Amino acid sequence: MASNLSTRAVRAARIARSAPGPLATLTPRRTFVTEPDVPTAESDKPPGGFHVNSDPGVLDKFYIQMLGNGGDKMLSDEVKWLAVTHKSFDQGRRGFNDRLAFLGKRIVQLQASLALVQNPEAVPSTQPDEFGRKPFEHEALNGLQNLSPRTKSALTDRTKLAELAQKYQMHNIIRWNPRLPENLNESGIELVLGQTLYAIIGAIALEKGGQVANKVARERILEPLGFKAVL
Repeated sequence: MASNLSTRAVRAARIARSAPGPLATLTPRRTFVTEPDVPTAESDKPPGGFHVNSDPGVLDKFYIQMLGNGGDKMLSDEVKWLAVTHKSFDQGRRGFNDRLAFLGKRIVQLQASLALVQNPEAVPSTQPDEFGRKPFEHEALNGLQNLSPRTKSALTDRTKLAELAQKYQMHNIIRWNPRLPENLNESGIELVLGQTLYAIIGAIALEKGGQVANKVARERILEPLGFKAVL
């Protein structure tokens, strides 16, 4: 009887030592990730000496420049950092803006389509038919000829978005790790800047709603690119 009790006690002790503690099983992995506003020296200075902004004041100045007065208060602190963080930064451990950019791109593309439809003079009209035929005309259909992938791409291509982002000084606050720090163009900075613009629109839609995001997309992205405002 005594030997059986001692064997059971040994087994119970082994199970207790091998069982994971409640903290390891219940604590989400994200709680162990470094917060974006407390960066480490290693992650903020990738190989090659490329500097990544970690100053919240510089980030707030960018949002004010892009969104106007009060732009630094439009988003929460966590989302402000997330919207300007590329997946290459810190191996994506602090979160990145891919999903926000996907949502923001859909919003910008929709507003661009509406602007083209409601502005028939955005592109030159088609040439007269050589046989003298006249298509059906209606004021509600006048802008449909503008809805072509070529027209929309010409007005919202990657280079123009990157130029607009640089006017907002976005290149000073994006958080990414370029493949070639000495050659940002070859590293794809145009793509990163365009994605960050979309991500900010997606972040605004997430926290402030679609109506505010639509307005910001029209006034801060589409109008500077040459689109006529849609009411």
